Amino acid sequence: MVSILTKNIAQAIYESSCNKEGALLDVAIMDSATFLKKKNLLGKKEEILKALEDMINKEEGIIKARVTTKSQIEKELEKGIEDFIREKYKAKEVILELKTNKDVLGGIKIEIGDEIIDTTLSSKIHQLQDYLIKN
Repeated sequence: MVSILTKNIAQAIYESSCNKEGALLDVAIMDSATFLKKKNLLGKKEEILKALEDMINKEEGIIKARVTTKSQIEKELEKGIEDFIREKYKAKEVILELKTNKDVLGGIKIEIGDEIIDTTLSSKIHQLQDYLIKN
């Protein structure tokens, strides 16, 4: 039996509905929903929607990033992070999800898709520890 990847399903839904409006878009959406129901894939709807959102964001040049710090950051730093991400990823728009975590000793952790930019103090301590153990 062949396994259908949620990413492939999302790609098919995207391609079948891209550049369609009105009745044609309604038909594409109904066909997609019927397919998901027929293949018993409605339980994977969250994963499919997430993959679809990622594709649309990529197409539109939108980057979503999760920023974790010990305490709330100032607007100036928030803008600096947005500018850094916009330049690094050549994004048209950057959407930041700001989170605070009391367990973070200091610094910033930025997550963009599968990439993590970790400049937290605990990360630096672990890097130093690894360096000292190896040398």
